[in-house]
Amino acid sequence: MFFYEFLFVRTSLFWLLVTGVLGLLFYFDPALVGPWRSAHVHAGVVGFFMNMVFGVAYWMMPRPGQIKQPRLEALTYWTLNGGLLLRVALEPLGVGWARPWLLLSAALQLFAMAVFVYAMSRRVVTNEMLWRMREERERRQKRGR
Repeated sequence: MFFYEFLFVRTSLFWLLVTGVLGLLFYFDPALVGPWRSAHVHAGVVGFFMNMVFGVAYWMMPRPGQIKQPRLEALTYWTLNGGLLLRVALEPLGVGWARPWLLLSAALQLFAMAVFVYAMSRRVVTNEMLWRMREERERRQKRGR
């Protein structure tokens, strides 16, 4: 497992804990549900679920073709978690000045999803495509000798 794949999975576990702690706090103080509900949902869905899916997909998908995209993995990681951190920190405040920052948060998360879709579209290939990639790689290696 490479660095960002590891980071996605470890970060997802952190967000799972955050989701659990918020859920427990809601039980003890129901007044927290109102301002923190959206942060709780985003920590669980985006923080835990999406980080886990992205990390495992980046780890598993290069298998036969050995396709690696460390820059795209890093870009996906930092934009997804940067946007999520902004959202979880600012949304419970419910103040007007935070609205542009929440829009930035949403844009960062959407951009991370788009980068992930692009990266996966390059990695998910048929057997025929793998054979062509292999033949092309072998041709380049022969020319380089």
